[in-house]
Amino acid sequence: MKIKIDINIKINRVVRFLILSDLFFLGSWSMVQPLFSIFVIEHIKGATLIVVGLIASLYWLVKSLLQIPVANYLDNHDGEKDDFYTLIIALSLASIAAFSFASVTELWHLFLTQFIYAVAMGLYVPSWSGIFSRHLDDKRFSFDWSLDSTVVGLTSCGSAILSGILANFFGFSFVFILVGILSFSSAILIFSVPNLIFPKQKQEEPQIRDHSPANINR
Repeated sequence: MKIKIDINIKINRVVRFLILSDLFFLGSWSMVQPLFSIFVIEHIKGATLIVVGLIASLYWLVKSLLQIPVANYLDNHDGEKDDFYTLIIALSLASIAAFSFASVTELWHLFLTQFIYAVAMGLYVPSWSGIFSRHLDDKRFSFDWSLDSTVVGLTSCGSAILSGILANFFGFSFVFILVGILSFSSAILIFSVPNLIFPKQKQEEPQIRDHSPANINR
């Protein structure tokens, strides 16, 4: 019995760039997660384990409450221009948060920076997901989503190991600055290829008339 396994990894340009953006952004923030609790306890004046729990709760509360109204707003506006710029704002805010973590010393600064990061993620999830969903390859929806998850997962695996090495030799601030640079690089990557989202109309008909996959009922 012959078993044939045919894996076609060809994907369209927009999905490719969004996955690459996810790799830079989520992959870089994976360096923060293994170290964050230790960073808070060792470097923030007056920080306790209770503060660590409150900081985590603040993130999930703000992100969860924000992303639904943002998603509704984006869904109620035609086109991808609002999604595109919301995504850029999200990545920029995340970059600012990372740079701020590198210099935080007081509790109020810690909570403020975490709030900014939570807002960034509350904007990122609906805007990135909206654009990504509209550009999924026909009949390969599960593959495109799984490919993104796999790429981010493998990158996060390496980032988690790398974070400990970098923090050990160069300190926590170096890790946060690196995360900020990579987050901002993700924004530059998306912003530098707007024609992928807003194709120029060189002919009578636009290059991409409908971003929605053919078999999705909207």
